[in-house]
Amino acid sequence: MFGFGKSKKATTDEGKIDELLTRGVSEVIEKDSLKKRLLSGDVLRIKLGIDPTSPNLHLGRSVPLLKLRDFQELGHKIVFIVGDATGVIGDTSDKESERPMLTEEDVENNAKTYFEQAGKILDLNEVEKKHNSEWLNNLSYSEIGEQANQFSLAEFIARENIKKRLDSGKRVSLREVLYPLMQGYDSVAVRADVEIGGTDQRFNLLSGRTMQNYYKQEPQNILTTNLIEGIDGRKMSSSWGNTINLNDEPNDMYGKIMKIDDSLIEKYFIHTTRISSSEIKEHIEKGPREAKSALSYEIVKMYWGEGAADSAEKSFVNTFSEGGVPDDVRKVGAKKDNLLSEVFLKHEVVSSKNEFSRLIKSGAIKNMANNEKIDDIKAVVGGGGIFKVGKKKFIEVSSL
Repeated sequence: MFGFGKSKKATTDEGKIDELLTRGVSEVIEKDSLKKRLLSGDVLRIKLGIDPTSPNLHLGRSVPLLKLRDFQELGHKIVFIVGDATGVIGDTSDKESERPMLTEEDVENNAKTYFEQAGKILDLNEVEKKHNSEWLNNLSYSEIGEQANQFSLAEFIARENIKKRLDSGKRVSLREVLYPLMQGYDSVAVRADVEIGGTDQRFNLLSGRTMQNYYKQEPQNILTTNLIEGIDGRKMSSSWGNTINLNDEPNDMYGKIMKIDDSLIEKYFIHTTRISSSEIKEHIEKGPREAKSALSYEIVKMYWGEGAADSAEKSFVNTFSEGGVPDDVRKVGAKKDNLLSEVFLKHEVVSSKNEFSRLIKSGAIKNMANNEKIDDIKAVVGGGGIFKVGKKKFIEVSSL
């Protein structure tokens, strides 16, 4: 979907480099040094690692991935690391409590399609694809001890979230202390010139510089990207279930983006798209509703194509603005005496009978044929119909 030119020298267009170093960027360490290297035309090795703590990459992850794409389009070498070893240990940089350890099996299952998902943004043919278990799992206690000697405990516990946990009496495991060492050694293993990460990763990113210095490599430059909020206004995170996933179906993706707070529209345009600042300004000037529609359309188009974006927009307008039923409503069959709760549960319209009961009690299930709410938790399929469940789910049930 995205095109990249091949060149032995990187592009040195100063305007593009300035855009690269500022759009969606919180901090660059060290900016003058990095800009000088970019203007030289030397091909740099740009590193990003993502731990597979869930099966889906989301728009929050797209922010550094798009920054990788910016570097790639200038002709630099991208190194994308799936953190299968670090994922087991767990990074608590953004957590207020200890992150539970994952099993190797959990991490492996989560990571199955990570490269494929990243390929929605990057040209994978030009990417070095790595798993950090390749080098981390081969380290000896002696080597880990040497690495740990480069850091003090005081540096680790001075971090704001760790200090808060200690001050409140919450547990901080020795396992958590290992994580920055592991991420730092990743930079040594791939000889990174630049590492990208969110603002919550600052300590881990700096550890890469420390580790490279110890191994007599040139310390990497660092570029931190801003974090974005999810559909509930908190930081987008799989653990909070507020994500817009890159693999979400077009209609779901469009609908989720339409749910974000109006105050986030411009931030989303800047961080999760690559349309120009003048285009963003034009959209914002049209008001929140029009701007959010344009944003939703643009993001769906990025990941699913223009046809899917057209269809998602039409479906959203028909369903939510005009009170209609989407064209692609799911159709299932069931016997007349089957309980609706069981049909909805079987087809994952609801996650549990308790959820079905809550929806019934709140009047959130409606038969669109007569526009009447279902008020009986023991309601059966009967003659069937198209049912609206909550604000955006539809299912057509035909009686057998």
